[in-house]
Amino acid sequence: MMDKFDALILNILQRNARTTAEAMSQQAGLSPDACRKRMARLRSSGVIKAEIAVLDPASVGLGLILIVEVTLQNERKADLDRFKAAMQTAPEVMQCYYVTGNADFILIVSARDMAGFEEFTRRHFFTEDNVLRFRTSAVMDSVKTGFAVPVAQD
Repeated sequence: MMDKFDALILNILQRNARTTAEAMSQQAGLSPDACRKRMARLRSSGVIKAEIAVLDPASVGLGLILIVEVTLQNERKADLDRFKAAMQTAPEVMQCYYVTGNADFILIVSARDMAGFEEFTRRHFFTEDNVLRFRTSAVMDSVKTGFAVPVAQD
């Protein structure tokens, strides 16, 4: 069961995963040891899935970000699993969501340029018989990006 201190710790970590237990203790009103124990429990229970570095794609030569809606011909379990596995291993795919609505999947894809994206589509969409269609939108401006989940501190 999560309490207000867990929620506070999670919000602090989402702003900066490198926050020390000592610094966190001052913000949370707990001892550093209590903060360390709570963080360990939140990690081991799976509430905290990963602590990552968020990069600026343009700084590493991947300035083109695309949002791609993919519709499959059919949604048999084996076909879904095959597509999911391909997207999990494709380095260009930053995020992949299996969704309801007009498309079956929404992808966030990074590419060096349009030629790089075309190569990605040839490898993953045109060679896959089960991809019925895909629709792409190029990101013109990144207004807000992140993975923070608003955790209520009731």
